[in-house]
Amino acid sequence: MKNNTDNSQGLVKIRLDKWLWAARFYRTRTLAKQAIESGRVHYAGSRVKTSKEISVGDELTIRQGSATAMTEKTVTVEALTAQRGNAAAAEVLYSETKESETRRAYYAEQRKLANLARPDNKPNKKERRDLHRFKSNQE
Repeated sequence: MKNNTDNSQGLVKIRLDKWLWAARFYRTRTLAKQAIESGRVHYAGSRVKTSKEISVGDELTIRQGSATAMTEKTVTVEALTAQRGNAAAAEVLYSETKESETRRAYYAEQRKLANLARPDNKPNKKERRDLHRFKSNQE
C-alpha cells in the first residue's frame, strides 16, 4: 500500500474524488465520481479518472449545475485533506482563478439580461383575450 503522507507537510497526494468531496464541490463521493466519469471535471485541460491523484498547485476545471445554469470554475488546489469540514474549511482548499471569476460573472449577467424579456407573471383572462384579439387583427 502506498503511503501518501509526509510528516512535515501533511498529505502529498490525494484521490480526485475524495478532494472534490472534501472541498464541498459535491455532496457525496459518489456524485463526485459520477461528475468525473461524465467529463465535468478536467485536470490540466483533459478528462481524468476518479482515481487520479492530485497535489497542491494542480489546476482543475469543474462544471456544476444544470444545462441551463451551468457554471464552470477553474480552481487551483491550495491544500489537501481527506476529511470534509464546514464551508470555511473548504474555502482554504482551493482558489479560483481571476479569469474564471470574470467569466462566471459575465455569464451570470447574460442570464439576468435574458430573463428581463420575460414578464413577471402570466397574463390573466382579460389580458389573454386582448392579446388574442391583437394577434388576430395583425393577420
